[in-house]
Amino acid sequence: MSTAATTAATSAAAIRTQVAIVGAGPAGLVLSHLLADAGIDSIIIDQRSRADIETTIRAGILEQGTVDLLRAIDPHTRVDEVGMRHDGIELRVRGEGHRIDFPGLVGRSVWLYPQHEVLKDLLALRLGAGQDIRFGVTAERVDDAASARPRVIAHTADGAPLEIEADFVVGADGSRSVVRAAVAGASGDGYFREYPFAWFGILCEAPPSADELIYSNSDSGFALISQRSPEVQRMYFQCAPDIDAAAMTDAEIWDTLQARVPGTTLREGPIFQRDVLRFRSFVARELRHGRAALVGDAAHTVPPTGAKGMNLAIADVIVLARALEALLVGGDERPIDGYAERALDRIWKAQHFSWWMTSMLHTAPDATEFDRHRQAGELRSVVESEAGRTFLAEAYTGWPVG
Repeated sequence: MSTAATTAATSAAAIRTQVAIVGAGPAGLVLSHLLADAGIDSIIIDQRSRADIETTIRAGILEQGTVDLLRAIDPHTRVDEVGMRHDGIELRVRGEGHRIDFPGLVGRSVWLYPQHEVLKDLLALRLGAGQDIRFGVTAERVDDAASARPRVIAHTADGAPLEIEADFVVGADGSRSVVRAAVAGASGDGYFREYPFAWFGILCEAPPSADELIYSNSDSGFALISQRSPEVQRMYFQCAPDIDAAAMTDAEIWDTLQARVPGTTLREGPIFQRDVLRFRSFVARELRHGRAALVGDAAHTVPPTGAKGMNLAIADVIVLARALEALLVGGDERPIDGYAERALDRIWKAQHFSWWMTSMLHTAPDATEFDRHRQAGELRSVVESEAGRTFLAEAYTGWPVG
C-alpha cells in the first residue's frame, strides 16, 4: 500500500456501535426504535439529507398491523390526524362497481398515509430520543460480514472517509442496496420479474372523486383512482413502460382516466406532477449472511397494485428486531439463523398477492379476446364470492406477524 493510501486508510473516522443501519427510510427508523427499546445501540446513515427524505413524495397505504405498530411506538403519530382510514376498496369490472368491505370480512382496515408523512413522524421521534442519524453519509461497501465485527465503509458529504464497526449490519438502503452485495454475493443476485406495462401517475389539485380507492378494469384499460388529501388527489392508468410522461396534454390525461373509470365522473383539477412508474418484482437470493441482513426494498420489491411495499418492510423489521435482541442481548443465535426463512414466508405471499392483483386487473400487451373474457370471469369469481372477497381483504389489510 502506498504512503498516501495508508494515510487515507488510517485517517478514516472510526465509530463503534452494536447495529449499523444503512438507510433512514421507514424500515431503518422503525428498526432503530425497536432496538432501542431492547437496550441495543444503533447508528443510522443515509446518503440523503433530512429535507430530501421528508419531501420525496411516495404513496402510502398502511395495513392495520403497520398502523398499530406506529401508534404503539409513537404517541404523537399523525396517522389518525393526517391519514385517512379506508374500510374497503372498490373493484370495478366493465363499469360495474363491487365494494370489498374490509371490516365486515376480516375485521381490519387500511390507512392512506403517504410515506413521506410517516418519515416525518419517525425522524422527529428518533432524533428526539437522541438517535444517532448521520445524513449525507454514503455507504460504499460492507467488509467482514461473516465475522463477529462487520464494518461499513462509507464517506461523508464532503468526501471524508468513515468506518463503522458493529456487531451486526442491516441493509435498509432501498432497491439499489449497497449492503446486498455483502449478503447475496452480488447486488443484483436474486429472483426478478419485469412486467410489460407501467403506471402513468398524476398528482392534481382537486377534491376526491371517491371516498375509497377504485381499481377499475375496463374495456379501455386499467386505472386506479386514489387520494392524497382533501385537496390533492393521486391517479394512475396503465401505460407502456417507455412512454414519455411529458408527451400527453392534460386534456388527454383526463380523457384517458375518465374513459377507464366508467360509472364515476372524475373531479378534475390542475395537474402539478406526472411520472411513469415501472413494474418490477425482485427477491434477493439471500437475506442474511453472517452478521449482515437485508430488510425492505433492499431485500425485495413488489408492484404497487397490492399496496405491500412499506408494509412488507415493517414486517421484515419486526422479525429481525426480535432476532437481534435474542442474539445481542441473550446470546441466542437461533432466531437470527431463522430470520430469512421466517421473512421469506411473508415475502413470497406478498409477491403472489401483488402478482395476482396486477395480472387480474391489467391488460397484457399480447392479450387475446379469450384472455379478456377469462380475466373478467376471474374478477367476477372474486367479487361475487364471499370466500373470494375475504381472501382479497385478508391479504390487502395484511397478515398478522407471528
